[in-house]
Amino acid sequence: MTSGAATARAVSGPGAWAAFAGCLLSVFMQMIDVTIVNTALPAITADLRASSAQQLLIVSGYSLAFACTLLPAARAGAMTGRRRMFLAAVVAFTAVSVWCGTADSAGELVVARVAQGVAGAGMAAQTIAILTALFPRNLHTRVFALYGATSGFAGLLGPILGGTLLTTDPGGFGWHSIFLMNLPLGVVTLVLAWRYLWLDAPRQRCALDPMGVLLSTVTLFGLLYALSEIHLRGWRPVPCLIIAAALALAMVTVLHERRVARRGAGPLLRLDLFGDRGFAIGSIVVTGFFGVFTAFVFAISITLQDVLDFSPLETGIAMTPFAFGAGAGALVSPVFVQRWGVRTLAGGLALFAVCVIMGVAYVNITDGRVNMLLCAAPVFLCGFGAGLFAVPLQPIMLSGLDDGQMAEASGLLPTIEQIGNGVGLALLSAVFFRAHTLGGSTVMLSAIAVVALTLAAVTLALPDPAPTPDRSAPAPAPTVN
Repeated sequence: MTSGAATARAVSGPGAWAAFAGCLLSVFMQMIDVTIVNTALPAITADLRASSAQQLLIVSGYSLAFACTLLPAARAGAMTGRRRMFLAAVVAFTAVSVWCGTADSAGELVVARVAQGVAGAGMAAQTIAILTALFPRNLHTRVFALYGATSGFAGLLGPILGGTLLTTDPGGFGWHSIFLMNLPLGVVTLVLAWRYLWLDAPRQRCALDPMGVLLSTVTLFGLLYALSEIHLRGWRPVPCLIIAAALALAMVTVLHERRVARRGAGPLLRLDLFGDRGFAIGSIVVTGFFGVFTAFVFAISITLQDVLDFSPLETGIAMTPFAFGAGAGALVSPVFVQRWGVRTLAGGLALFAVCVIMGVAYVNITDGRVNMLLCAAPVFLCGFGAGLFAVPLQPIMLSGLDDGQMAEASGLLPTIEQIGNGVGLALLSAVFFRAHTLGGSTVMLSAIAVVALTLAAVTLALPDPAPTPDRSAPAPAPTVN
């Protein structure tokens, strides 16, 4: 059995950071394509005459394909080499993004979006393993904080950038621009990775575990498909039965992976990762936070545009202070964590929840009349709390794993995040958000705040991070062949 770890070759100093920039660009493209389509969906529907089923697949096809491909893609990278797999996925993602941007029918766009999700997973599943190999241990906290910040910022920026592109319409491309913008980003990512990303092959080879691939893929597809159906159509018998079947199949998957591990054959899913307290509790927190954050972005978009009659551009402007606040929280979070540990994360999420409650109260008091200048400071603080929480979460979660285990988490962690996305939208929006009214928005946003406060309490069970090593001491260089 192999850890799937790789070592860096001929990369040090600026070269490692240039390769890292390419990885961050890939993360940005993967995550922004999850949320940017929501803003453009009305324009896509009108232009391509998409049916309701096709609209669902344009949005969810990407996420479903992305989530179901992560674990097999991580294993494929361990088998064939992370660099080779990453480069191939970047080329595929860029090409398929152009395909999405030039599609002339709804059916073609659905197929292209599924292919885009598969290619995106091919990039995402290698990232953590690549970063583990590129940088020495004493830099992991900083590197993974930047990785987490990029992922969260891209997800938030999706609706803002989508509204801006649709309103300003640069080049006259209309909705096509939300996909075509990946072409220059993909080219830059490919150049950086081709030039600076050099990794040795794994020291050991591993098997694919085809039964594990089949079981995990069917389980994830059933679970996430049913959750997306619940999100759109409510709690009906069929998706509930699919969820029950998916959970039963998940137990079969766990039993299979345990048998494979006992044989020493290299399981697709490393269950021993959950033996680490930080990773186990962090998995719960990550699932909850991604559910809360995805539901929050959805609720804000619906509230501003459907309830308060904001245009897409006005929605982007209204949420800009949140993005700046999240960036500020991300910058200061390492200092706060060094001093107060996981209490920083709990405090940040509590601040986020309190600001959401304040926003709900304000909108109800003014009966939906919003002064954006007056709201700028609370919106900034809301983002600041989210940044304080989200950026240190992954470094703390992964801090107890060795390099080999972190390489194995490369596909598992983003899979957990995708499950959180699906659960958050299904539970919060389907249960509480039955109508696009001020009352419906009040209930849903209040529920998001309550869940966030509960999650803040759970966060206190995470282990405090170890003190940052003395940076005056020379950092160990990556292994060189």
